[in-house]
Amino acid sequence: MTLIKVIIPAFNEEDSISNVINEIPDIVDEVIVVNNNSTDNTTEVAKKAGATVLSEDRKGYGYACLKGMDYIAGQAQKPDILVFLDGDYSDYPEELTKIVKPIIEDDIDMVIGARRKNLREKDSMTPQQVFGNWLATFLMKIFFNAKFTDLGPFRAIKYEKLLFLGMVDKTYGWTVEMQLKAIKKKLTYTEIPVRYKKRIGVSKVSGTVKGTIFAAAKILGWIFKYSLK
Repeated sequence: MTLIKVIIPAFNEEDSISNVINEIPDIVDEVIVVNNNSTDNTTEVAKKAGATVLSEDRKGYGYACLKGMDYIAGQAQKPDILVFLDGDYSDYPEELTKIVKPIIEDDIDMVIGARRKNLREKDSMTPQQVFGNWLATFLMKIFFNAKFTDLGPFRAIKYEKLLFLGMVDKTYGWTVEMQLKAIKKKLTYTEIPVRYKKRIGVSKVSGTVKGTIFAAAKILGWIFKYSLK
């Protein structure tokens, strides 16, 4: 039996986190919500919904993901597959079965949930998100001959391969770091088209000018850094 765990970074997601947890398929062994310095009731709501809740006071998507990985590293039984999912209910958690299928059936190392335009709810992604994803994946194609079309946060990867990547980014560069390192270290990967809807609440990244600029700088920084290696 394939052991699957889910890590959900969450910052002020009390209105959405229970929906996300409740719609995750039963094939998942453990749902780990990492409360990333929330000021609302994210922790209480997530615990009530049945998740394991960790606390990471240092703000940053990468910090939260690394906290979840550190928790798993201390467990006796390690997962075969680790899934990353946002806590804002913009993804469809039930599609996790589609995300992990290529790993289980075809022995693929990593799967990215690609938010294709025809499957996205209108205005579910801001213009800067759409452009940023296009630019990042275009540059990755030019520099590394990558076949990615999205930096979608809904993704699955073999646990041992994730450790092999040696992830270090603490903030917005987490997703692109994983994809760049997967290319460099010759992991097998694929994309699975997924649906995408308007998130509950306001995005902490694309919903602010500061967040958008910082995220863009981090993502492009990783790409240009690896293009020079």
